[in-house]
Amino acid sequence: MIYKPKHNNLLISLIIVICFFAISCGNEITPKPEAKLRLEYPEPNYVATHLNMPFAFEKNALATNVKTRKLNGEDSYGVNLEYPSLKGTIYLTYKSINKSEEKLISYLRDAQNFTQEHTQKADEIFSDLFENPKNKVYGMFYEVGGNAASQSQFYVTDSTDHFLTGSLYFYTKPNFDSILPAASYLKNDIKHIMESIIWK
Repeated sequence: MIYKPKHNNLLISLIIVICFFAISCGNEITPKPEAKLRLEYPEPNYVATHLNMPFAFEKNALATNVKTRKLNGEDSYGVNLEYPSLKGTIYLTYKSINKSEEKLISYLRDAQNFTQEHTQKADEIFSDLFENPKNKVYGMFYEVGGNAASQSQFYVTDSTDHFLTGSLYFYTKPNFDSILPAASYLKNDIKHIMESIIWK
């Protein structure tokens, strides 16, 4: 019987163990904090709109595409303010009241119900009363938290002739954390629209 020394195998095993301990005994590895996307948007530059509509307002120049259309119904119009760089659109819908209390109540109910439809996906809904007696603009602004389809909505009226609603939508699946910077930026644009409305 021939004896074969196992020194080579033992030596290789010993070298591997020593290398393992040498590598693992270095400085402690600390996990890096999660990287967060830093999004910066330009300072808003508000300009007057010159649309053939029963109302006028100021829009952010960042809304490069403005589309208008006549809707079904008497004196009803739609305006889309598209923000390609933010992948979002503010949709405005105008309806004439024609001094009809019945229409006003119906439009108010529809606007409030529209916001309530988002409660299933929303974490919370904040509302701010808006009043501008000088221009006869009265309404409500809603901010919707969570993964709702629309993060901001509003309605304004003069209570006799004009009623305008607006809502913000993004072209992507709702994910509140990822769209929060853009939603916050456009929320200010919506508030400026409300503040600058003039009925014709």
